[in-house]
Amino acid sequence: MTIPDTPKTIAVFFGGCSTEYEVSLQSACAVIQNIDTASYTPVFIGIDRQSGQWFWYRGEIARIENDSWQSDEDCTPVFPSTDRTVHGICYCENNTPKTISFDAALPVLHGKNGEDGTLQGLLELMGVRIIGCGSLSSALCMDKELAHRIVSMNGIKTARSIALNKDYSPQEITSYALELGYPLFVKPVRSGSSFGISRVSEEKDLLPAIEAAFAHDSTVILEELINGFEVGCAVLGTKDLIIGEVDEIELSDGFFDYTEKYTLKTSSIHVPARITAEQSDKIKKTALMIYRLLGCSYFARVDLFLTPKGDIYFNEVNTIPGFTSHSRYPNMLKAIGLSFGEVINRLLEMEE
Repeated sequence: MTIPDTPKTIAVFFGGCSTEYEVSLQSACAVIQNIDTASYTPVFIGIDRQSGQWFWYRGEIARIENDSWQSDEDCTPVFPSTDRTVHGICYCENNTPKTISFDAALPVLHGKNGEDGTLQGLLELMGVRIIGCGSLSSALCMDKELAHRIVSMNGIKTARSIALNKDYSPQEITSYALELGYPLFVKPVRSGSSFGISRVSEEKDLLPAIEAAFAHDSTVILEELINGFEVGCAVLGTKDLIIGEVDEIELSDGFFDYTEKYTLKTSSIHVPARITAEQSDKIKKTALMIYRLLGCSYFARVDLFLTPKGDIYFNEVNTIPGFTSHSRYPNMLKAIGLSFGEVINRLLEMEE
């Protein structure tokens, strides 16, 4: 690892106005605990779940994990500075305005208002370097319909789907669902951790599933079921890319919803995936192509499906995947010899 001459100041963002707030706290805590503080000075910026207020947090790391981090003695309200000579935040102390400049920012937020390009766009406006995907890439990857369009235009298979807004015609949608075939998936276009996603096996459940998805986004897609299993690729890098071992999700029933992702009650994750070397190589090449097509940088997890015939279908890209020590992303890199701490330090020392 290259050690900076002087410690660089890294802003670590956590929390956020998102249904994935709790996941962010777990990921951020794991990341923070693995930062080399001899080389980097982390500044913790917590975002309140309800108000969206930013706080400079200076308390114990364990209080982030158990969501007791917000307190008057540990939290100072801060605000983004759009003065690009500051490239950081401002706050008030004893009626005196002060600033903190960042060398870079590492957003560890999941879902809306953190992973979807909104925070990334603000950081770019502030003149702060982002350790992760930029605003355009984050927004594209969060939008399942646009991401699928771009990827499919470049010869990579995607599931057939249709997008609908709230003024949809139930009759037309029912007809299109029959064309896609049951079972099918109903998904919010912009959501993470499987929130709002339903697997629909019968026509009677279609419209309730659509309405449930609209609770999470203004656009919903109906998507055909791909007969296969999900595989994932952890990609690390900006110029020279590193890819971890392919993993495989084994399901006993249903789909990989929020509960399964964070409890694995009835499912298992295999690293490496139980596939041939040839299939693994093809999946990795496809994942790297998607990573480049969607403008990803620093890190992302590319999720795909592998069918019994050996066809590969694109599912989605997570630009800020789960980042605890037991999450899929670090475990795929661990399988090629990179420890959790090494992954974090590589990210921090990586050049654009």
